Amino acid sequence: MPEHRNPIRPQAPAARFVFQGGAAARAAAGRAFGCALPEQRCRAHAGGERAALWLGPDERLLFAPDGAQPGVIEEIENALSGVAHSLVDVSDRQVAIVVAGGGAAELLASGCPLDLDPKTFPAGMCTRTVFGKAEVVLWRRSAEEYHLEVARSFAGYVLGCLREAQ
Repeated sequence: MPEHRNPIRPQAPAARFVFQGGAAARAAAGRAFGCALPEQRCRAHAGGERAALWLGPDERLLFAPDGAQPGVIEEIENALSGVAHSLVDVSDRQVAIVVAGGGAAELLASGCPLDLDPKTFPAGMCTRTVFGKAEVVLWRRSAEEYHLEVARSFAGYVLGCLREAQ
C-alpha cells in the first residue's frame, strides 16, 4: 500500500445530534439547521460548517461546529414547535476519525466489509457498518477522504487497527 502523509487523524470535536421525525419535521428542521436533511437513503448533505447524514428512514445524524449545541437546539425546537420529532445531543458519545489519501479505501478495507469502490460507495454516501469489531458510521466525503464516527469507548481500538494496517 502506498504511504501517505498523515492518512489517519482524529478530527476536532464537533456538535452532534440525532434527529428523528417524519418528512414535514425533516424539511422544517433542515431549513432551521441551514443544511437540508437528506431524503435519499445512505446519503449526506453538507453546507458550510454543518452536515446531515441519513442513518435510517426517519433518523439523521447532524453535525455543527463544537459549542454550537445551544443554538442548534434552539433553532430546531423553535422551528418545530408542535411538530412531532426527537432531537438528542450526542456530542460526547462519539468521536470522528478521518482517513484520507490515495490508499484510504484500501486501508479501510482492512477492517470494513463494505465494497468501497467509487461505483458502489461514491462520494457523499454514508452508512452504518463495522470496522473490526466496532460499529461505525462511515461517510465518504470525497474521492479520497472518509469520515468515521466511532463510539468514544472504541476510538482507541479503531485508531490502533487503522495504524496497524498502514
